[in-house]
Amino acid sequence: MSAVREDFREILRLVRPGSRVLDVGCEDGGLLELLTREKQVDGQGLEISPQGVAACLAKGLAVVQGDGDRDLDHFPTRSFDYAILSKTLQQMREPKHVLNELLRIADQAIVSVPNFGHWRMRVSLMTRGRMPETRALPDPWWSTPNIHLCTLRDFTDLCRDLDLRIDACAALTSGKPARGINPEKALENWRSESALFLLSRRAEARPEATPTDLFGEVAVPKAEAPAKARARRKARA
Repeated sequence: MSAVREDFREILRLVRPGSRVLDVGCEDGGLLELLTREKQVDGQGLEISPQGVAACLAKGLAVVQGDGDRDLDHFPTRSFDYAILSKTLQQMREPKHVLNELLRIADQAIVSVPNFGHWRMRVSLMTRGRMPETRALPDPWWSTPNIHLCTLRDFTDLCRDLDLRIDACAALTSGKPARGINPEKALENWRSESALFLLSRRAEARPEATPTDLFGEVAVPKAEAPAKARARRKARA
């Protein structure tokens, strides 16, 4: 697992074993391959580049060539448990429509975005007066595929506008372990290089039948101390 991308590690923790997964913009199928091997998911990829499709097929993965901006509309409603969009939303022409579609075709969406409000971005703009280039956004402005950059505050505002619920969120910073955060806090808008969100429709119940922690793993209740348990039984008697 040492060579696995940090966002892939967190997605692996979020996804339930045996679930149906759609990876939008799956590139060479690295995440799908990991989820299939480690969580035995029923996975499918959607990838726009012929090279990416060929790489997925060479790994034995189910993939179709298509554009996330247009082709999500063709997927049946609630045909997946999770729809994943990893570091791709900012490259979409219509991110609002894409988010809506992800949560039409799946019970939950896992979305990661770079944070343009990170302190390095702000300092770079203030001191250099140029579009920043950082570890999360390494391309110069004239060759970047990103067309809709946002801050954590922008993204949480969009979720609120779409009536989406943030079930979990983790900050991702290069070279550091992911950490669970409340993305509504102003400080996180400064210090989170990028963030990964688990989203669902606010009016719908979570699909899990068992209690889970921040990253979807089963929450095991802590054992009660023996003395406290005896006192509670005596009071009940």
